Amino acid sequence: MNYRHAFHAGNHADVFKHLTLSRLIALLSRKEAPFAYLDSHAGVGLYDLRGDQSTRTGEWLEGVARIWEAKKAPALAADYLQVLRELNPDGQLRYYPGSPELARQLCREQDRLHLNEKHPEDGRLLKDNMKRDRRVAVHLGEGWYIPRALLPVAEKRALMLIDPPFEQDDELERCAVALKETIQRMRQAVVAIWYPIKEQRTLRRFYQDLEKSGAPKLLRVELYVHPADDAQRLNGSGLIIANPPWGLEEELNQLLPWLTNVLGQTQGGWRCDWLIEEKPAA
Repeated sequence: MNYRHAFHAGNHADVFKHLTLSRLIALLSRKEAPFAYLDSHAGVGLYDLRGDQSTRTGEWLEGVARIWEAKKAPALAADYLQVLRELNPDGQLRYYPGSPELARQLCREQDRLHLNEKHPEDGRLLKDNMKRDRRVAVHLGEGWYIPRALLPVAEKRALMLIDPPFEQDDELERCAVALKETIQRMRQAVVAIWYPIKEQRTLRRFYQDLEKSGAPKLLRVELYVHPADDAQRLNGSGLIIANPPWGLEEELNQLLPWLTNVLGQTQGGWRCDWLIEEKPAA
């Protein structure tokens, strides 16, 4: 396993993913009852954008740097932006929260976090970054085993992020399998699967696999920064969200036009639709 997210931290895909994650946590937090947050491929949790790995690619300059410098952001971005400001109190953008750190800061005292990272060095850094928070448990195993290892959770509510490195050709298929296993073990779990947008033919097979997952409902959300037909580059990214909390679709329909305008490069675009619509009660 060679993937290190530090090379890509804060890019357009991260911004899209983390803004959506912040809204998922906000909507779940409307109810007082606790929930568990599970992250199958967590990374280290916190990234230095001025460090060696980030500066080699500079991807964050076309991502979070644009958000940081935007003159006016919608109110729905406030939670995400507040975490950024707290990590960079001098007003100079340097530190970026991965999904574990974002979730840690936005989850409440009664919530619990399970973070998994397979890469040995990144797992050690993740443990070090999270060691002062008693709500957090860090696991150092295979991310694909998380559904069968940790579900169902005692809290009765769960939010799982599945965000693999996509180093292997079969990882879209494994995402679909992980979703199916999660729904079988905890039907009401909210599951967000991140995926890159490159080759459309591969994605069509992925959508078909997801439709066979048994999920009660599946929302598809995609953000493009280039035309979505170039297999040689990252044209954008998507999130498949099982059991999205009420209100998320409406919120994303407000956020996505703004994100498209701020993050679009050669050509911006977005979509938000249902792969599986909830069946009406009989």
